[in-house]
Amino acid sequence: MENPDQTKSGDEEKHVTRKLGGLKTMPFVISNETFEKVASFGLLPNMILYLTNEYHMSIATGANVLFIWSAISNFMPILGAFLSDSFLGRFLVIALGTVTSLIGMSLLWLTAVFPQARPPHCDSPMTESCVKANSAQLAHLFGSFVLMSIGAGGIRPCSLAFGADQLYDPSNPKNQRVMQSFFNWYYASVGLAIMISITVIVYIQDKAGWVVGFGVPVGLMFISTVMFLLGSPLYIKLKPNKSLFTSFAQVTEAAWNNRDLVLPPMESGGAIWYFHKGSKLITPTEKLRFLNKACMIRSPEDIDTDGRALNPWNLCTVKQVEELKALIKVLPIWSSGIIIAVTISQHSFPVLQANSMDRHLIPGGLKIPAGSLGVFAMITLTIWVAAYDRIVVPLLSKFTKRSQGLSLKERMGFGLVISCVATAVAGLVESKRRAAAIRQGLADNPYGVVHMSAMWLVPQHCLIGLAEGFNAIGQIEFYYSQFPKSMASIGVALFTLGMAVGNLIGSLIVSILNKVTKTHGRVSWVSNSLNKGHYDYYYWLLTALSVINVFYYLLCIWAFGSTESKNKVEWDEGDGMEDELEADDHAKGKGSPIVFPH
Repeated sequence: MENPDQTKSGDEEKHVTRKLGGLKTMPFVISNETFEKVASFGLLPNMILYLTNEYHMSIATGANVLFIWSAISNFMPILGAFLSDSFLGRFLVIALGTVTSLIGMSLLWLTAVFPQARPPHCDSPMTESCVKANSAQLAHLFGSFVLMSIGAGGIRPCSLAFGADQLYDPSNPKNQRVMQSFFNWYYASVGLAIMISITVIVYIQDKAGWVVGFGVPVGLMFISTVMFLLGSPLYIKLKPNKSLFTSFAQVTEAAWNNRDLVLPPMESGGAIWYFHKGSKLITPTEKLRFLNKACMIRSPEDIDTDGRALNPWNLCTVKQVEELKALIKVLPIWSSGIIIAVTISQHSFPVLQANSMDRHLIPGGLKIPAGSLGVFAMITLTIWVAAYDRIVVPLLSKFTKRSQGLSLKERMGFGLVISCVATAVAGLVESKRRAAAIRQGLADNPYGVVHMSAMWLVPQHCLIGLAEGFNAIGQIEFYYSQFPKSMASIGVALFTLGMAVGNLIGSLIVSILNKVTKTHGRVSWVSNSLNKGHYDYYYWLLTALSVINVFYYLLCIWAFGSTESKNKVEWDEGDGMEDELEADDHAKGKGSPIVFPH
């Protein structure tokens, strides 16, 4: 039975008892997140090799499977956040997510353990006509992917906030420093965990095979589950509250229900608008005026004696309306991040390219796993985040006369431009690799190793990491700057949604290219043989789409900026400098490593 002191609600009750929570819970919370990251992100880099070699999928099909898996994994945190905020609470969502991830990884491990779970072995699936996986085998494999995605949807949106719940203590004068230390340690552990997963776990898969390579993540996930559940008696477990998603739905329905009402002139005053006592938002803005009908008071009977709306699905506050407007307003700029999400999510093809190249650091020396080259993007991103805050901003502020150096719009724009350069470099390198393969007589040998160092792939990984450091982090900070603190989680949700849509677009591009370019007996650009296909053309297509997207982004920020000053909203925020500092801390990089998972 749950300890009644563990579950609190409301700002005053939230942390009444300090016997629960505190630093003693940190080993359980952080170890859960760390082991989950090492386990889950260690599976993705080499998965294209598992699908093509063991399940005999074509490269295009395997890439599509991974794009869709990543899309589901990015959609699920939004559902997890909604369930946590509205119904189940963070502890239960994390616990269910952890167990579900463990089951999913165990199912994937079983596909490697039991030969019956996959098609019969085939020596050369790229050149021979091998037996394909049957429906039951594919159901087993895809079921494991779905369960892992569902588990990630429970852990990722709630883990950071749940850890903060354990430490937040307004009565402690040093609480801000404690929270800052927690964020630093949390993000350091996440970044380290992902780097370990991309290097160590991938190396184990290359050297020890799939049974051990998938078994180690299962063991780590088991440790993660046990550690989190062991700390259960120590946790502060907050009750779920109303979700912003519910609020948005209420505004939408109320505006529709009141669609026959005639909007009064904006200068008519605030007498007809519904707002809570003490709110700064007493009159809605002119932008998206049709939503203003959601906060129009039709008659005094709409409000009860304590000033609350009798039916929140027919009457909403001005604040609720403006929150939805704020979300709608940033959607065009959000949509400009979809194409760069396609670029960031290029996991499959670079691994296959690296697998066909010389991966020795020095002749006869250490051979880098093909799936580990992505660590260079991670290293670049991490270095850039630190360097930008400590070195670049102070230098730029002298020229821009702005304390933050580049504006958030400029940072996002630079990220888009760098992503164009990244895909162009990828196209040039692939063109050089393909030419070298043909010159060396490997045109008909998809398994041949080209006498060309895989280090040629490092620049494109570094550029992708730099583009992500500019654009992705800039996106999240931009959303924070446009939303009230109560909508801070929506910023991360928008970013993950953009990644999900980007993955789906990536899958669509590969499918269309594969279908169109192999007509009339031609070889597909994304052929099973890298040396016969034209993956360089694929990268040039991404470059063209990225360049078009830069101009689309410029149009979006022009439209956004032309109305920004006229519709500036003064949000209801907590008073006191401490609140402002905490919000500022989040906006200046505290959320940056959230962009690591894809």
